[in-house]
Amino acid sequence: MTTTDLESALAPTEFLDSDAPEVRDFVRRTLPEDGLDSRDTAVRLYYAVRDVINYEVYGVDLSRTGVSAAHVARTGKGMCVHKSVLYAAALRAAGIPARLVLTDVRNHLSSPALRKLVGGDVFTYHTFTTVHLDGTWVRATPVFNRLLCRLYGMRPLEFDGTADSVHHPYDDDGTRYLEVVREHGEFDDLPYERLIDGMRGAHPGIFDGPESTRLVTGSLHADAATRRKG
Repeated sequence: MTTTDLESALAPTEFLDSDAPEVRDFVRRTLPEDGLDSRDTAVRLYYAVRDVINYEVYGVDLSRTGVSAAHVARTGKGMCVHKSVLYAAALRAAGIPARLVLTDVRNHLSSPALRKLVGGDVFTYHTFTTVHLDGTWVRATPVFNRLLCRLYGMRPLEFDGTADSVHHPYDDDGTRYLEVVREHGEFDDLPYERLIDGMRGAHPGIFDGPESTRLVTGSLHADAATRRKG
């Protein structure tokens, strides 16, 4: 990783708009005091994105504006793409290099309703982050908030800034949960057209219409109740 690469991982972009007032305000609210080192800063921002920003798939906005970090900070909700974009942008605003990682994952424990919409148990372009700390890159997934994990019987992912925190391999009962089946790469900014084209091609039923960039309405909380009954 060269100095130029690190500079690219610090720069504001269209979607990782780390210079936006909404992103700066999010960082200031999360880090009210001075003197934190980079690792403590990254950890605090991780937990703020994980638990303050509500995780939801249904009804989310995947327009170019909707997936910007500023929009996510302003609305306080989103899916993996939205939350990872905000985390990476917040890290950059705090002076920490960060990039996005895009993968396909197999979700063994998604609800029947969501599997029907997705068209199976593989979800394309699941997104998380990689963070440059203490001279190395560490992966972090600030996606599934504590409440949602409790509803789905999972332990929330923790992050200490030293070890990768990528996905939930098992739920609380030891059942296989998530596995990465393909990695698309690491990116300095969200590859928007690739993401939308890939998701629309793999999961057309999850969109609110053939030309829409908003996903169908519903509730993961309601799905969790249905899953428990089933």
